[in-house]
Amino acid sequence: MTLIVQKYGGSSVADSERIKNVAQRVAKVKERGEQVVVVVSAMGNTTDELIKLAYQVTNQPDERELDSFLSTGEIISSKLMVIALKSLGCKAISLSGAQAGIKTDTTYGQARIIAVAPQRILKELKQEKIVIVAGFQGITKRGDITTLGRGGSDVTAVALAIALGAQICEIYTDVEGIYTADPRIVPEARKSKQIGYEEMLEMASSGSKVIHPRAVKLGWVYRMPILIASSFNDNPGTIIHS
Repeated sequence: MTLIVQKYGGSSVADSERIKNVAQRVAKVKERGEQVVVVVSAMGNTTDELIKLAYQVTNQPDERELDSFLSTGEIISSKLMVIALKSLGCKAISLSGAQAGIKTDTTYGQARIIAVAPQRILKELKQEKIVIVAGFQGITKRGDITTLGRGGSDVTAVALAIALGAQICEIYTDVEGIYTADPRIVPEARKSKQIGYEEMLEMASSGSKVIHPRAVKLGWVYRMPILIASSFNDNPGTIIHS
């Protein structure tokens, strides 16, 4: 039985209908007989709205409290995803970043993952459950919640794929793969079937928002293949690999 880690971004889980769509996609993977761990981002613009709300209270919100506050967006997504999966008859459970074993340093707002202890995930997988993990967050040695920076759910997904020995890390978004330019701006942009880690890292570091640069670095170091594809259709995406 192979293990796949999937990640769904904010646009893929932006509302209840899209969450139900993702749940159906995940259920199909489970029906194929594969183990699946899913990392979810916050719904749509939730993180922006939470930041705005915090700054309406004060123009200098406490960093520790802000990180804990912002992490709730992904918690909501993960809970709704499990509710949707259970309505389809699937066995599933949601875990926060802390419960999933994501250990970080103490740099609030831009924390780095220093270790992954996935014992809880492995335990739930053995019980044939689909495991839904709240992305973008972790926990320090002192037990404080941290966030990994914007786009940090990509890093969560790749780190978990490595720690769990997954076959591949699949990142689903609102584009069908890696293009020569942004297809929403340049209609004649071409999609690549595959791309190397180094080239993808250059693109990500130069402003491409399809995947977080730190996620690409992790994949490169540990040779974890990463698929970038759309959550809105089944068209082939782009594989990032050696």
